[in-house]
Amino acid sequence: MQKELVSKFLDLYGDSDKDVMVFFAPGRVNLIGEHIDYNGGYVFPCALDFGTYAAVRRREDDTVRFATLNFDLKVEVDINHLVYEEKDDWTNYPKGVLKVLQDKGHTLGGFDVLYYGNIPNGSGLSSSASLEVLTAVLCNDLFALNENRVELVKLSQKAENVFVGVNCGIMDQFAVGMGKKDHAILLDCNTLEYEYTPLVLNGAKLVIGNTKKRRGLADSKYNERRGECDKALEFLQKELDIQALCEIDPQTFEQYNYLIEDETAKRRAEHAVYENQRVKEAVQALQKADLEQFGKLMNASHDSLRDLYEVTGIELDAMVEEALKVEGTIGSRMTGAGFGGCTVSIVEEEAVDTFIEKVASSYEARTGLQPEFYVANVGDGAGRILP
Repeated sequence: MQKELVSKFLDLYGDSDKDVMVFFAPGRVNLIGEHIDYNGGYVFPCALDFGTYAAVRRREDDTVRFATLNFDLKVEVDINHLVYEEKDDWTNYPKGVLKVLQDKGHTLGGFDVLYYGNIPNGSGLSSSASLEVLTAVLCNDLFALNENRVELVKLSQKAENVFVGVNCGIMDQFAVGMGKKDHAILLDCNTLEYEYTPLVLNGAKLVIGNTKKRRGLADSKYNERRGECDKALEFLQKELDIQALCEIDPQTFEQYNYLIEDETAKRRAEHAVYENQRVKEAVQALQKADLEQFGKLMNASHDSLRDLYEVTGIELDAMVEEALKVEGTIGSRMTGAGFGGCTVSIVEEEAVDTFIEKVASSYEARTGLQPEFYVANVGDGAGRILP
């Protein structure tokens, strides 16, 4: 892949005496802890062994040329004039990263870059965060910015929030930037304290199911859900000294939820508080190698996202329901923002082929969509791979 990317880069941009460098940033999947990163909760993501590559070479002027093997659109910009342009489509993500680096006081120069991603677009496996963190890491290297990795993660999130205008939490960029092979990350999104937990699946595999339903509603509903959670928090703050919903445990929530006068906001808050508790219990289960309990918590997470948070939809529900009918499925849930995208399942290794065959067939019969499945390995975070 790396050699092919460099070859295509040279075809596109020509030869030079400067080295072409290659960087990689993974996709991510969140094992449990959905829609609570912006509520101050714990999440439990891991980096995947597929993601986004970039071949890059410095220029002598202030021009940045963006291209990708995934789409036809190529964009050329002046590094000193970075603004959001709808017509620039996917390049707004890397442009946003360049802008936040500049806003922090860094001086950047021109460069040519060719990206290639093998994260399915619109799948909810964080192709945008992968692209952002990849760009931040390559700029850090290319221009010797000396930023630490956590700061690059924060700046990547800021680019999506401020430049692109999607009010995402920190989890996606953090998992992409800080991933560790064969480990998941228990991350407190309030404080950014984190710890690695070995992901020992003892004869089971992570299977990601792509519903092939594009997440058209995800961004608008995401901002709506954040607003509903903020409303619930305001009601609770009448008597509780808290800054985020996930600062309280289920017992405290049950004691004080009468304060939340809006029923929809109450359901959203209930999901957030209980999901945060499930993450803590899931990590404990994994530390004891109790995959059965981990699977039960995944199933409960999906039920809550369907019934209380209402972000699943027909396709995700159908895929999880069909997954749970297959013998050898330990647990299954939607992952990501919802309204399409992917599910994540833990499946006994000898059952994986049967799982994919049966779920694909029954899901297509129910939805008319042809799904895709990826048996995923847990990989490292972003970094330079060549030279």
